[in-house]
Amino acid sequence: MQSTALSPKKYLDELPAERREAMQKLRSIINANLPQGYKEGMGYGMLGWSVPHETYPAGYHCTPEQPLPFLGIASQKNFIALYHMGIYADKKLHDWFVAEYPNHVKTKLDMGKSCIRFKKPENIPFELIAQLVSKMTVQQWVELYESNLKRH
Repeated sequence: MQSTALSPKKYLDELPAERREAMQKLRSIINANLPQGYKEGMGYGMLGWSVPHETYPAGYHCTPEQPLPFLGIASQKNFIALYHMGIYADKKLHDWFVAEYPNHVKTKLDMGKSCIRFKKPENIPFELIAQLVSKMTVQQWVELYESNLKRH
């Protein structure tokens, strides 16, 4: 079920205790390592970071009134999810992450196109997530997004 929280703090406050600490730590690591220019907020029922309209006025092509999404974290029913659009759009970044993951976590990587799922909070590779989120500037994400958009 999607959250209706209107702020990151409210979202975190609503989480079950067994998930709250890991989600707060994820949020802190993302905020500490994400390049400047992304804006934290709520989007799609989860904590998200996007390129604000002031930087990219066109917004998200599917819903232009929304800022361009980049990253999100959510507490789902059976796992904590990290959604990283850069991994979906950049094969080199994807391949780096997939190769690096076993160096940080002993469990098998559970990943979709942009979604990385963690069934147990203790298996979240916080150091690897810090590295991942630091690897793409706003300008790089906008350029990659536009180059992929024009191909479709």
